[in-house]
Order: sequence, then structure tokens, then C-alpha cells
Amino acid sequence: MASIMTNASALTALQSLNATQKNLDTTQARISTGYRVSQASDNAAYWSIATTMRSDNQAMSTVSDALGLGASKVDTAYTGMDSAISTINQIQQKLTASYGQTDASKEKTQVEIAALQNQLKAYADGATFSGTNMLSVSTASGTAADVKIVSAFNRGATGAVSISTIDVNVESIKLYDSGAAPTAKGILDTERLGTTGAAVTTASAPTLGAAAAATDTYSVAGLKIFSGTTAASDTQIQAMMNVVDAALKDMTNAATKLGAAKSSINLQKTFTSSLMDSIDRGVGQLVDADMNKESTRLQALQVQQQLGVQALSIANGSSQSILSLFRG
Repeated sequence: MASIMTNASALTALQSLNATQKNLDTTQARISTGYRVSQASDNAAYWSIATTMRSDNQAMSTVSDALGLGASKVDTAYTGMDSAISTINQIQQKLTASYGQTDASKEKTQVEIAALQNQLKAYADGATFSGTNMLSVSTASGTAADVKIVSAFNRGATGAVSISTIDVNVESIKLYDSGAAPTAKGILDTERLGTTGAAVTTASAPTLGAAAAATDTYSVAGLKIFSGTTAASDTQIQAMMNVVDAALKDMTNAATKLGAAKSSINLQKTFTSSLMDSIDRGVGQLVDADMNKESTRLQALQVQQQLGVQALSIANGSSQSILSLFRG
């Protein structure tokens, strides 16, 4: 039936052309943005996953920065500790050299030891990075707080987030503690028994020049082989050497802990960088557009669009043929 009121062919051609145009708009949007899923309406599930993972990646970027900051803090402490170890070795050498010397020689050696003790304190006080000092602390009471370095941002199966840290136990590596009532002083300012070098909480000052007593205590920061007009006896110098050697062992252990912490930080930083790359690749597989595929699709849709326009033109032209029925 020929009708001038309803052109079924034109309607069909128009619907086809509209569908082609819609697909063409989608393809052009993918090409211009580079995303197959650029908004929630494209694919709600994939968009939600990608948005969450991008947020996590931004948090991990902050974690990477925190690890870099933490590595600098630990490296600064390690540098100070390493310098202090070299200096305490010199103190040990001065004590060894003063054994059996005259009082006059011990007096001169004391000047050198005092200078080295001041240098130890300077190393500890100077080992500060971004306001953090692990070697020279001031604990009001109890123990020195651990230095916590953010190492990971975690999201559980339920979506709950948590933070992991690499903790540096400052209490076990501090060299000085100037606090009013710490549980224990630092490695260098704590009192130690001259017989074993073991740390004690109660000091028992030696009588300089007398034979060493079993209860005598010394600290590396405060030991003296000459004071006023009196020189330490050789047995007392031997006791001081025991104390310095014990402190040196503790400092070596502390340096080992700092080295292990630095190694852990570096490993975690490498892992975090690799994890961020993996997440980027995973998100890309979900939402990125395949440009080769979209380019081919674009060309096909452009051809379909041209054919649709031609088909609509033909359908509209069929109405004109009705006029021929009324010509005389």
C-alpha cells in the first residue's frame, strides 16, 4: 500500500541511521578519551573497580614518598652511628695507650679523650632529619617512642583499608637520653660496671687513682682518666676499656638494626613501585580502549552512516512517485 501519511521505509531507515549515529558517537568518545569505560554509565562494575584502584594507587604514591622520607631518616641515623663507632674506637686506642703511662701523660690524653667525647655528642645531636633524631633523645619517662615509617597501604576483601609500618626501635639504638626519668639511658651515657661492661641503673662513682672496685661504674660519655690533680689507676683504665668495649658492641648491634631497617625500606619501596605498575596495567585492561579496534570500527560506522543517509534519501523519494498517479 502506498501512503503519504506513513512512510514505513523512511522510518526504518531513520531508526537504522540513529543507531549508527549512536554507535559512532560512542566510538568517537572512546577514541578521543582513550577509554572504553570513562564513566559509570559505560560499565558500572568496571568503572567502580577502576576508580577504587586509582584511588589506592594515589595512596601508594604517598606511601612511596613516605618510604623515601623514612629511608633518609634511617640513613641519617646510620651515618651518625657509623661516625660514632669510628670515634669510640679512637677512645679505646687512647685508653690503651694511657695504660702504664705517667700521670702527666694521662693528663694530656684526657684532653684528647674529652674532645672525642664532645665529638660523639655532636654526631648524635647532628643526626637529625626532618625533626627526627634517633641517636640523641629526651624521654620524659618510660621508653623512647619507636619511629614508624609508613610502608604499605592495604585494602582487605571487605574493602577496609589499613596501613603497615616499618618500626625502628629507638630505645635499643639511642646513644644519649637527656630525659628526666627514662627507663634506661643511651648506649654512651648509661652507667656500666667496670668489671663486665653491663649496664646498670644505679651509679657507683669510682675513687680516681685507687684500685678498681667491683662495684665501680663508668659511662663512655663521662669517663675520665685524669681529674684535678689525680690520674686513674691502671686497673681503673682497664675497667674503662671494658666499658668502652661493651658500648662498642651495643653500637655495632644498633648499626646492624639500622642497616636492616634501611634494607627493608628499600625492598618495600621497590615492591610498592612494582605494585603500582601492576595496578595501572590491571586498570588499563578493564577500561582502556583498543585503539586498533576502535579505528577499524570508526571507518565501518562512517560507511554505515553514509549508506544510512542514502537509504533515508531513497525512502523519502518514494513518496514523490505517488504524484505520478495523479498526472493526466
